[in-house]
Amino acid sequence: MPYLANYWYIIVIVLLIFAGLKTINQGYVGVITMFGKYRRVIRPGLNFLIPFIEQISRRVSVQNRSVEMEFQAVTADQANVYFKSMLLYAVQNDNEETIKKVAFKFLSERDLMQALTRTIEGTIRSFVATKRQAEILGLRKEIVEYVKEQIDHLLEDWGYHLLDLQINDITFDKVILDSMSKVVASNNLKAAAENEGQALLITKTKAAEAEGNAIKIAAEAERQAAQLRGQGVALFREEVAKGMSQAAEQMKQANLDTNVILFSMWTEAIKNFAEVGKGNVIFLDGSSEGMQKTMNQIMGMLQMKPISDR
Repeated sequence: MPYLANYWYIIVIVLLIFAGLKTINQGYVGVITMFGKYRRVIRPGLNFLIPFIEQISRRVSVQNRSVEMEFQAVTADQANVYFKSMLLYAVQNDNEETIKKVAFKFLSERDLMQALTRTIEGTIRSFVATKRQAEILGLRKEIVEYVKEQIDHLLEDWGYHLLDLQINDITFDKVILDSMSKVVASNNLKAAAENEGQALLITKTKAAEAEGNAIKIAAEAERQAAQLRGQGVALFREEVAKGMSQAAEQMKQANLDTNVILFSMWTEAIKNFAEVGKGNVIFLDGSSEGMQKTMNQIMGMLQMKPISDR
């Protein structure tokens, strides 16, 4: 006991040292004040404070933080829009000036959250108020970009940075949703009808083109066939004329009557009528008087031809 009484001051110093040792967890920065005035910041790990003079006024988290928000906005055409979103934000950095802003701009964390969420809600409401309800569903990205552009400077003055704004859900009143469904359904029916009409038009156009091509092909084939038939008839007549000329010349040399050739042609014609006729009735006088009359008519036609040529 006398020994402890002689070294009591050592015990007091040790107790004071232990009283001045403070620990800051990873992800936090300690804000130190002395007699209520800001003095300095301390980093994660073991730190020494002047006992009973310096105090840890606040531990500021530099980790990312998130908050969910649900709020309502009104479009330019007076439609209620309901948003569900998630806000991701963090302290800009762990610099001393930034930490001072975060520590002393707001009375508490609750006040910061209220100001942050109300600011973002107001920014989104001002954007939605300039748009029609039919446009809102396709503007998620534009809404986020607009919010960041509007509040980044304000958050920087608070020492924070908006990392992301996720708009998870956008809904309307049931009446509006039903009307939108009807509009979508009618547009789908209209598109289906237009597609069906286009398909029918294409089908009919292709059919008409095919029919036109078939007619052209058939006409070309008929033209070529008629040309070939004409050429055949011309060749046939030429050969007949040559044959008759040769036969007539030979009969003259033999002192025979050339009328026999006409008689032969007349009999061949009667034979051909009988063989290849398809039910058509042709009246011919087969008597000797009828034959003589026909021969006289043929001879008369042959005699008239040179006169008409003159």
